[in-house]
Amino acid sequence: MKIFQIIALTLVMTVSAFAAGKELYLYNWSEYMPEEVIQKFQKETGIKVIYNTYDSNEAMYAKVKLISGKGYDLIVPSTYYVSKMKKENLLARIDKSKISNFKNLEKSLLNKPYDPGNDYSVPYLWGSTGISYNADKVKDKVDSWSVLWKPQYKGKILLTDDVREVFQMALVQLGYSGNTIKEAEIKAAYELLRKLMPSVRTFNSESPKVPYINGEVTIGMNWNGEAFLAQEEMPSMRYVYPKEGVILWMDNFAIPKNAKNINEAHTFINFVLRPDIAKIISEEIGYATPNREGKKLLDEEVRNNPTSYPSEAIVAKGEFQEDVGDAILIYEKYWEMLKTGK
Repeated sequence: MKIFQIIALTLVMTVSAFAAGKELYLYNWSEYMPEEVIQKFQKETGIKVIYNTYDSNEAMYAKVKLISGKGYDLIVPSTYYVSKMKKENLLARIDKSKISNFKNLEKSLLNKPYDPGNDYSVPYLWGSTGISYNADKVKDKVDSWSVLWKPQYKGKILLTDDVREVFQMALVQLGYSGNTIKEAEIKAAYELLRKLMPSVRTFNSESPKVPYINGEVTIGMNWNGEAFLAQEEMPSMRYVYPKEGVILWMDNFAIPKNAKNINEAHTFINFVLRPDIAKIISEEIGYATPNREGKKLLDEEVRNNPTSYPSEAIVAKGEFQEDVGDAILIYEKYWEMLKTGK
């Protein structure tokens, strides 16, 4: 009888808290927040989470800009979109006095050029975009982006549905920076990508692991976390850091300028930065945690898995994406031409 009384009391308390109007509107990438974390947060804080997802930075940015940041309290932009949205006055400053767990973050992953001082963003997860392939079907040596252009993979390739990532893959092969703003270099990457298009089966940024697992594709681009998760169902899945340099990115919590529930947003960020919560997220989602204390709690197998945690040498050779300013219009022009076959 006491057990039922406790459960009833808990439910009443939770409903009361929700009824009091404590809410958080979270706008995040697909499959990028464990349901367990949401449930724990709601239970511990009484703050109801209304959760919506997107599959690209472009989609998130367009919607947040359209509604002037109203309607969402927390978003998760990638590296260069933090600086872009900051410049356009779409983000609110982070109040670190409300985030006691900020101290748990790895210092080497803070104070990056896209947000000096982390005044507008807090690292959530970081990772890379490299090459995935099915080792049962691919017998070539895979160590370069250029392998995707081999004729035997026609109709079997996946690319992420991300203009910057796809162009960065081509740019680095040509010896250019993935952050170039020069149209001649972007056009050269476009010409290289045009030769690849007949081999592309699909563009997927919602859940890139699925076409590999289903056998729709054999080789292509992938995020390291998706590859990590795919290996559980598909032992033949491999993930490679190409020798030209891997694409690196950081996904960050940020608060839209006109967010209504700012205190709740800070509460959620602080909750996620707890070491025990960071551990749950990294183990389920598969990406590297920037949380120094959380990483210590990870199982050794996860902590030492090079798919999730690349070596310092690989990171040093890789390139983080940066805001390219108005040059994004050049990228988008050639992206549209690429996808429409012009």
